[in-house]
Amino acid sequence: KGNASSLSGKGGNSNSGKPLFNSMFTLALLVGMSVPEATHGTTVANLGFSEVLFPKPVYPGDTLRAETIILERRESKSRPTQGIVTLQHVAYNQRGDVVCKATRQALMKKK
Repeated sequence: KGNASSLSGKGGNSNSGKPLFNSMFTLALLVGMSVPEATHGTTVANLGFSEVLFPKPVYPGDTLRAETIILERRESKSRPTQGIVTLQHVAYNQRGDVVCKATRQALMKKK
């Protein structure tokens, strides 16, 4: 289950001469698309990213969908009502190509 977002606008230029979107925008969009289904109301703090990859470019007009997988979770040693979760976010374009993959750690509220 994922979200989709259609992109339009102007970005930088690729080697092919086609305009492309800034990769930091792509990363922010990917993480933002995951919030309603994966972390809304439960994130205390983002702790960082351990891996960010951009294997394919994103162009104006591309439609992206996002998936999030929980890779790991553990209790917080100092905060008994919270835990640390490692999430892997992946964005795909309309052709099914991975355009962004990010592994993120977050401090989350426990149920």
